[in-house]
Amino acid sequence: MALYNFKKIMVVPSAKDFIDLTLSKTQRKTPTVIHKHYQIHRIRQFYMRKVKYTQQNYHDRLTQILTDFPKLDDIHPFYADLMNVLYDKDHYKLALGQINIAKNLIDNVSKDYVRLMKYGDSLYRCKQLKRAALGRMCTIIKRQKQSLEYLEQVRQHLSRLPTIDPNTRTLLLCGYPNVGKSSFINKVTRADVEVQPYAFTTKSLFVGHMDYRYLRWQVVDTPGILDHPLEERNTIEMQAITALAHLRAAVLFVMDVSEQCGHSLEEQLELFRNIKPLFANKPLIIVANKCDVKRISELPEENQKMFENLEAEGFPVIETSTLTEEGVIKVKTEACDRLLSHRVDTKMKGNKVNEVLNRLHLAVPSKRDNKERPPFIPEGAITRKKRMEVDVPKKKRERDLEVEMGDDYVLDLQKYWDLMSSSEKYDKIPEIWEGHNIADYIDPDIMRKLEELEKEEELRQAAGEYDSEPESEDEEMMEIRQLAQQIREKKKLKILESKEKDTQGPKMPRTARRVSIKYRQ
Repeated sequence: MALYNFKKIMVVPSAKDFIDLTLSKTQRKTPTVIHKHYQIHRIRQFYMRKVKYTQQNYHDRLTQILTDFPKLDDIHPFYADLMNVLYDKDHYKLALGQINIAKNLIDNVSKDYVRLMKYGDSLYRCKQLKRAALGRMCTIIKRQKQSLEYLEQVRQHLSRLPTIDPNTRTLLLCGYPNVGKSSFINKVTRADVEVQPYAFTTKSLFVGHMDYRYLRWQVVDTPGILDHPLEERNTIEMQAITALAHLRAAVLFVMDVSEQCGHSLEEQLELFRNIKPLFANKPLIIVANKCDVKRISELPEENQKMFENLEAEGFPVIETSTLTEEGVIKVKTEACDRLLSHRVDTKMKGNKVNEVLNRLHLAVPSKRDNKERPPFIPEGAITRKKRMEVDVPKKKRERDLEVEMGDDYVLDLQKYWDLMSSSEKYDKIPEIWEGHNIADYIDPDIMRKLEELEKEEELRQAAGEYDSEPESEDEEMMEIRQLAQQIREKKKLKILESKEKDTQGPKMPRTARRVSIKYRQ
């Protein structure tokens, strides 16, 4: 059976939205202008196109719905039974059947009215036939209102279901409510299942994933099961029964040794006996949980004998505590190893394995003599290993400091910075200053260049390059001042000349001159 991706199912619109979308698309995608003086065959083609286009839209959308929703006969029996539990198989098939009937009715309406339109002898009659055809199609869709709403609810619920692969390596948790199944899956996987101190916290299937022996495993957390006949079980319990029946998994039956779940050990054992047929041909481990509260050795002799009888029947019993994580890894390892060996044995019993084994040959080297040859390590490797063993204490890592200091620990990576001045380690340097990126102006050789400049400056001072007589310096300054004074005076003269030109009289603008010349003419 093929797997099915329920999250790819398209949204199912309501009947009103279905009609609005289809009619608006018909109006946009088909011609909208027709005149009564057109030839009659052109008018017929105009309205025929609208009817056919509307019918094709309805047909495509309804076909998409029928294609997207899974057929219960084509998917894995686990998902088929799960959908039957959640949505009622008969109701589901009836809704899809009504959608299929609606699609066929719309196709027939389109054929009938297109045939009638061939005999339309005027624009009015063709238009009325088109209106009648579209009206009947819309009426058919309106009658499917309940089916469309039901399928949309099913789609939303299916999209929220966890992705469970029925054929992969799986660990399945089951037992009474509030015995610690969700806490166990939270410990061994990356799942985050809600845990509360009351029954039926888990109301649906939850899936977590983990790695073991370089393989990916899925762990399924099922809702709690109560001990009563199958006919009286509710939807929440039936999900767990469905998973137990169809998933090829290692079953972990979780029991509460402390009886804090509200059910005695006798009741839990009775439930185990009742659903034992579902464990046929599946590896089974009994998990005695909450051993931090009470251990099996602290129980009365009758209850201890109960667990001894289970071990005698071949069901291993492992004590665990999800609070202290005692025995959790042991359960995980034991369950995974048992399931791997069971899957290998199952495949070895199949018919396909013979074709593969016939192509394989296991070569076993024969012994040359009866001498024992212990493992040999060269002396060079031993001496090199001794050289690497140094008595110097290891440098403390940040992780070690965090463990020592506890809540007082603060991650400080600046203390490892290698700077010329250790006092500059905690200086705050801005990245952007006055609109410029400071990194663009950082020169790693700036200190060396500064030293070279200082040496050059000392040599110039020693050579007397900056020595000068004060008298000559005064004469130079006097010449500069005289030239500056001459420049200022010349600038003032220029300003006065420009002002005299402006005072000669107002000038008439060019536009005014043009107007006056026109009036003179």
